[in-house]
Amino acid sequence: MSQTRRLAAILAADVAGYSRLMGEDEEGTLARLKAIRRELADPKIKEHHGRIVKTTGDGLLLEFASVVDAVRCAVEVQRGMAERNADVPPDRRLELRMGINLGDIIKDGRDIYGDGVNVAARLEALAEPGGICVSRVVRDQVRDKLDFAFEDMGEQQVKNIVRPIRVHRVLIGNQPGSSEPLMELGTKQSLALPDKPSIAVLPFQNMSGDSEQEYFTDGMVEEIITALSRIRWLFVIARNSSFTYRGRSVDVKQIGRELGVRYVLEGSVRKAGQRVRITGQLIDAVTGTHLWADRFDGSLDDVFELQDKVAYSVAGVIEPTLETSEIRRSERRPTHDLDAYDLYLRALPILFAFPSMERVRDALGFLDQAIARDPRYGPALALAAVGHARLYDWGEDVATNRERGIARAHLALEAAGDDPGVLALAAFPLSFLGEDIGTQMELVDRALALNPSSARAWFLRGVLSVWAGQPDLGIEQVETSLRLNPRDRRGNYNWPIGIAHFFARRFDEALAKLLVAVQDTPAWPWPYRGLAACYAHMGRVDEAREVIVRLRALTTELLPRHLPFRKPEHRELFLSGLRLAAGEGT
Repeated sequence: MSQTRRLAAILAADVAGYSRLMGEDEEGTLARLKAIRRELADPKIKEHHGRIVKTTGDGLLLEFASVVDAVRCAVEVQRGMAERNADVPPDRRLELRMGINLGDIIKDGRDIYGDGVNVAARLEALAEPGGICVSRVVRDQVRDKLDFAFEDMGEQQVKNIVRPIRVHRVLIGNQPGSSEPLMELGTKQSLALPDKPSIAVLPFQNMSGDSEQEYFTDGMVEEIITALSRIRWLFVIARNSSFTYRGRSVDVKQIGRELGVRYVLEGSVRKAGQRVRITGQLIDAVTGTHLWADRFDGSLDDVFELQDKVAYSVAGVIEPTLETSEIRRSERRPTHDLDAYDLYLRALPILFAFPSMERVRDALGFLDQAIARDPRYGPALALAAVGHARLYDWGEDVATNRERGIARAHLALEAAGDDPGVLALAAFPLSFLGEDIGTQMELVDRALALNPSSARAWFLRGVLSVWAGQPDLGIEQVETSLRLNPRDRRGNYNWPIGIAHFFARRFDEALAKLLVAVQDTPAWPWPYRGLAACYAHMGRVDEAREVIVRLRALTTELLPRHLPFRKPEHRELFLSGLRLAAGEGT
């Protein structure tokens, strides 16, 4: 056969949990698969000019001449699948994983080969059930042509590919132009306005002409959000939710409805040498009226003061009687070393994305440099403590990482003063690494008194409540965080809520949450452990053991070396379920 080489968009897809579904109902599963091919997949592939290269029992390999067509086809098929699954129990759904790459292929007859195909297959393996993962080149090609948002999952090292792959998750929903994740289909699209003034700060435009400065622009917005959050009478949406609108042209009225806020702040940041310009405009999201616009110029040495000025000006429009003392912090800035601040900004998005051990090490490298420049830099010390706790959890140099995590968290608290972000963040690794949980809960309560709009602090408080043996209180606190951060990845929230239901022996409710947690954080071992234990206590041992197989691919430690759960009965419930799932008895 003749061989030809060309550039193509490759889509790889397979059915999640195919072996389990076939084991439970072989004829029914095959019939459903045929119906999906006949009624949904094949018509969409034809509509978007795709070619079926080959099929396996549970998978498809497709080729498209256009990467835009490939992504459109994938999104429409996944939306159709979500509609079909709407009334199906989570553990009985037939769901697809998809990966899309744009690369050079070799065509041999009807088949295709090459790295471009291999990368698409690896991307498919990284996708959650019902999800789509794409390579960076695909995201770059379609981001201005399609109205879908993308979530950066960072660089991923995958099997048989030498270089790490930059992976992006497509955020899609059930309506054209929607960016709701599939797992959120059917949820209410409009949120009620809270009983106090509310605001979302959208990602600012990077005007520096250098894409590598994106982290700096995001850092500016993070600090403005934090400054606004200090105002007790103001309800402020968390960064992770407002940043889902990056790169999208969405009417502010729609944003207001989806986030449940009255006001939206948008703007731009230009960094040129040692000079910074921040511009902003405040919009009433109910009426679409522009209420305020201004620009702020200064040197890098003035950057904290500029952030405060933006926040104070915005808050002053919303509430003219605002007391300056509620927001101003430039006199007590966390560091006076701007290089340390820059390094901290580089590490920040890594450690809050449930990254691989390699990425955690990268973030700690930035933070080590920042702390070397300013040993009393509270936010960097607290974030580094989280990084050490993550490495400890993965089993890397456990004694050293535990010692450094605790030491850096205490140093952060010494430097924190009344910085609510440092207080809340330092409490998390201290609790996980075994220090008195009551003391750490008091720290987070103090942070929330200072910043009642901190979604991160509410989330951490909920996690600590669950660990301390107060599952229902923990659920309530995590759900408060979710209202402040309604578009964040659901796995972050469903893990503590799921394990709280598990401890309360509400296994059906726990199962639904833990399934989503596994889907949304596929590289993190803890949700798999919780799901396996839950299945085991429900008497569904075969499914529990399937989860254990997936867990073994992530870590050699099925039973964690350290449990953060303080109640003996909760620890025993968790461990007995895991042992049963692993075939070790009770």
